[in-house]
This record gives sequence, structure tokens and C-alpha cells, in this order.
Amino acid sequence: MVDRGRRRKGDALLTGRMELHRGGREGILTLAVAGLGLIAAWALVWRDGGPLLAFVGLVLVMLALALAARAHFARQREERAGLQAFLLMADDPAACFMTDAAGHVILRNLAAESRFGTGIRSLHDALGGHVLHPAELLLRLQGAADAAGAACEDVPGHGQVLRLTVHRAGRDNYFWRADEIALPKDGPVIADRVDRPPAVAVGSDLEEVPVAIMTFGPDGVMRIANHAARELMWRGDIRAAMFHDLFEGLGRPVSEWLADVVAGRHPGGSEVLRVRGEEERFLQITLRRHVESGRPGALAILNDATRLKTMEAQFAQSQKMQAIGQLAGGIAHDFNNLLTAISGHCDLLLLRHGREDSDFADLEQIRQNANRAASLVGQLLAFSRKQTLNPEVLDLEDVLADLTHLLNRLMVDKVDLVLAHLGREAGRRLGHIRADKRQVEQVLINLVVNARDAMPEGGDIRIETEPVTLAEDLKRDRATVPAGDYTVIRVVDHGIGIPDHQLRQIFEPFFTTKRVGEGTGLGLSMAYGIVKQSGGFIFVDSMVGQGTTFSLYFPVFEGLDQAPVVEVRRVAAKQGEGVILLVEDEASVRAFASRALSLRGYTVLEAATAEEALAKLEDRSLHVDLFVTDVVMPGMDGPAWVRRAHLERPGVKVVFMSGYAEDGLAEDQARVPNSVFLPKPFSLNDLTSTVQGLLS
Repeated sequence: MVDRGRRRKGDALLTGRMELHRGGREGILTLAVAGLGLIAAWALVWRDGGPLLAFVGLVLVMLALALAARAHFARQREERAGLQAFLLMADDPAACFMTDAAGHVILRNLAAESRFGTGIRSLHDALGGHVLHPAELLLRLQGAADAAGAACEDVPGHGQVLRLTVHRAGRDNYFWRADEIALPKDGPVIADRVDRPPAVAVGSDLEEVPVAIMTFGPDGVMRIANHAARELMWRGDIRAAMFHDLFEGLGRPVSEWLADVVAGRHPGGSEVLRVRGEEERFLQITLRRHVESGRPGALAILNDATRLKTMEAQFAQSQKMQAIGQLAGGIAHDFNNLLTAISGHCDLLLLRHGREDSDFADLEQIRQNANRAASLVGQLLAFSRKQTLNPEVLDLEDVLADLTHLLNRLMVDKVDLVLAHLGREAGRRLGHIRADKRQVEQVLINLVVNARDAMPEGGDIRIETEPVTLAEDLKRDRATVPAGDYTVIRVVDHGIGIPDHQLRQIFEPFFTTKRVGEGTGLGLSMAYGIVKQSGGFIFVDSMVGQGTTFSLYFPVFEGLDQAPVVEVRRVAAKQGEGVILLVEDEASVRAFASRALSLRGYTVLEAATAEEALAKLEDRSLHVDLFVTDVVMPGMDGPAWVRRAHLERPGVKVVFMSGYAEDGLAEDQARVPNSVFLPKPFSLNDLTSTVQGLLS
């Protein structure tokens, strides 16, 4: 076996020897041909130019031949020396190569064959699958060997470092040695290169600086990474050694930015770049031109900007949701005016058509569809957080106890509902929350229905409640939940789950994964708006094929409940009396409301603007019992003109109407005594009963 191995080893080197000897024979043959040519030329000179000229030519020919032979044999000696040196490395455990100036492999040892294969024709091919940018690496090292005779560089990889050493072997040949060095467990080590002067060893003056500092050459190759930089960039392994392999996200190749800085075409500056391979990790990099031992390069100062980018993303998401909310609220306001006119005039027609009338069914269908449209608009308002809530102090255990009967009726075959109060086992009760009971119930209904639809194979839907105390702020999903006491509700299913790329969109209006006709895409957006308007937080966790969990965090309410300013009494519509000033800029809504109130016996004065209403009130002989006014109007809004009118008529009661509640409406209404709010769209009976409840 030993003899066979040695024979195989000799065969592996034989090709290289034959190539060298073949090169020697080819060189001798070239010299011979050149000599014969020169002798022939001398013979011609002898015949035409005489003996003296022929003698001089012969001397020059012989001198040229001597110099050529000397150079040839010197080259052969260098090649033999290189071959002998390589033969000494035949048993080297490291991979060894001899290449020409173009990188073609002339010789290789058994370790090289074992490590890189037997079919390798060039060193570029051998290193291509193991290091980044092998052509740049080989050119850089070969150039250094031409200048200094030898060069060495540690090339980082995953879990190891490839130490590549090159020596000149003759005039045009190079001897290469590749050692594999395992990384230490305590992190990466950036070793110095042989071609670098000892006075500028890596990290010699920057290693202990508490600022993350790296330096790069004009080709983007990393030269220095101090301890702080290694701690910031890597967690146990070296990912890359090129600037463009470390960072991305500038909008143009980062290598161009570095090259411009090194060349002086750009003064440098700071940019926030993403760490390549990590989606949510960012660094602020300040780049400046830097000259090290006469070699230009770039000095990079690194700072962690992940939190900054996270805050920026949170702000962008907040702005996005706010913009969508404003759009939804504006659309909802206009639609509510239209729906008020449609449903109102439909109610007026129904007053003239009995159930036996042939048109009654059609009118009833119109009203039902108007109500459905109003429900959709209400969901948009919920998302935009511009709906009017009636908050009260709630015990969620009582709310869920009442709601469970309805939720059970929504279940289908093979799907069961399970209610669990996790705090009871530890003797902890849920804290009270302050929210609109009807809206909270709607949120839970939507979440349970979605969970049911996500489990076509059946299973259990769990509604869990738990008192939670956060000792510190909870940061997740680009939101921050302040520390404090919370009542948490979870809706858990074991259905099909939600893919990761859809999780960030599920709360946006009209986004749905259901088939056409199976959903509007407003259920989760409504839930999001209601929870946020109630001061809470909603999060979702999901894995495809395993299920989804929605978590609702409501802050515990410790204060006393606040009763509304005026309790609206819903009374049966009957004949009334009194003078009403109706202020509404939408003509169709104003026409319906005027007719509805007139039919109930009220005297109605109409005004299209607040300014027109104040002008009517300048008549001191005019007696008015009630103001019915829109909130949002061109010019002066509803609360503003009412407060001005109350300076002269303090006892007049007010009904505010609006398609949505502006943020400041609650405060404005609180400053207006004897006032109530009537949301649009409203029916004929809603309007007349509200008015009669105030005037009775």
C-alpha cells in the first residue's frame, strides 16, 4: 500500500516535470532555429559586404546566442529549484499548488487533490466554491508576491479561515499553500497579512477603542476590524470580508460609494445600511477617506441603528394606517349622508304604503340593503377610529358569559367553543376595562367567526382571559405596550394559519384571504380600530398549518364610570309641538329631516350653513325650542355656532348629527349643555324619537 501510494504520488507530479522538461526542449529548439537564421544572414553579408563586415556580424550573432542561452539556462535553474521546493511539499498536509502567471495549475500535491478535486485546471476554479471573489483575491496576492516575493492572507469562511500563502517560484511561476484554520469559540480573529508592514498590524492602535471601527481598501477588502466592530457585526462567525458583502440598502451599489470616498470624489458622510443577510438589523456607517502607510482606503465608524429604523418603520406604519383611516372616514361621512337620505325617504314612502301594497316589499328591500350598507360604513368608521363610542366600565367575565350563548349559535359541525379564565386558578380576577360593550362584543364575534372559517376540518376555538401585569414596556409588531396592569383576551384556533407575508396586511381595510363573496375584508380592520380607540392593543401570532392566536390587551380601568351628559330617552313617535331650527349642508338629508319632523307636528326652520342659522336667530321675536345641526359643515362647524347662539338663547336644547365623530367632538359636546349626539345614518323613527325625547 505504501509503495502504491508513493507511485500514485509520483504520477501526480510527473505531469508537471514533463511540462517543465518539455519547456526546456522547446527553449533549446528555439535557440537553434534562431542561430541557424543568424548564420544564414551572416553568409549573405559575407558575400555582399566583405570579410570585415561579415566578421563583425558573426561576433554579434555569437554574443546574442550566448546571452539567450544564459537566460534560458537561468530560467531552467529557477524552474528546477521551484520544482524541487514543490517536491519537498509533496507530503505536506496542506493543499499546495504551483501555477503560472495566468493561474493555471502546473503542479499539485495529494492534499490539493483531496481537498479540491483532481479536475482542477486553475487556482480560480479550486477556490471558486470556497471564497468570495477568488479572482480579486488571487490578483491581489500575486501582485503582492511580485513586489515582496511572498504574501499571505486569511480568507474568512463559515466556521473556518482559509490561510492562503503565495511565493514566487522562478520568473513566471508561483507556489501556493492553502491552510484551513478553525475559528476560536470566542469569536472571529482577523489576522494580519504578510504583505502588510509590521508597524500597522491589525488592531494595534484601534483594538481597544470602544467605538466600532473598520477599514477597507479601495477594492472593498476589509483591512481592520477592531474588537468593538467584531462584537457589533458578528456573533461567532465571519460572514464576509468585502464591503458590499457586509452591507446593502443604499439604493446604489455600496461599493461605488466606498470607491468614490477613497478616490476623493465624495467627501464621505453617514448612511444607514442593512446588514446583509439580516432583514431587521441596521447600522449607521460614517465613511471617511483614510491613508494607511501610504495606501489609500476608507475608515468606517459603525453605530447600531436598528432601534432608529424600527422607530422609523413604526412611524411609517402609523402614518400609513392614519392615511387609510382618514380616507375611510371621509368616504364613510359622505356615504352616511347618502344612506341617511336613501333610508329616510324610504321610510317616508313606507308611511304611505301598507303591507298589503304591492310596492311594500320593494321598499322594504331598499331599506334592508341601506342598513347593510350602513353596517359596512360603520366598520370603516371603526377602523378610522371616528365612530362614536359609548364607553362604560365592563367586567369581561360578565360580558363573555352573556355573549357565549350567541357565539355557540355561530358554531358549525365539528367546531366547539371553549371559554377559559386563566387567572381563576391563581385566585386572580380580571380587572375592569372601560370600553363600548356593543363594540367589544362585535370584535369578539368577528374574531370567533374568522377562527371558525379557518378550521374546515373542525376543532376547538378557545377564548382565554388572563390578568397580566407588565413590569416593563412590551415591544412587538412595531408597537409599544406601556408597563402596567392589563386584561388580556385571546382567541385561539388550530386552523390553516396565516402566511408571514400576509400578517402585516390583515388589519388593512378590504384585505381578505377568503374567496370572493365570503367576506368584505373589514372585520379585522374594524376590530383593530375599536381596540385602538378603546386604548388597547391587538396582536396576532400565526403559523401555517398550526393555527392563529389574536391577543387583545385592554388597560385596567381604576377610576369611576363617567355617565353621559344627557341620557337620550327613546320614546314612541307621536305628535309633537315646538319650533326646531334644522341646520344641514346636505340638501337631501335636510329635505328628509324637515319632512319627517313636520309630519310629527313640529315647526321646522331650515338653514344650509351655520352663518345662515345665526342670521335667522337675530330675529328676537323668533322662538326656537331645539337646534338640530350637523357637526361638520363648510365654514363654522356645529358646536361653534351653537355656543355662539347660546349666548343669547341659553336654554335651547341641541341634537348634533354627523356621519362620524371627530376627535374633539366629545369635548365640544361636553361644553354644550342639554345636547345629545345622533349618528348618521339614522331612520325616521331614530330622528323623531330623539327629538321627542329631548322636548318631552
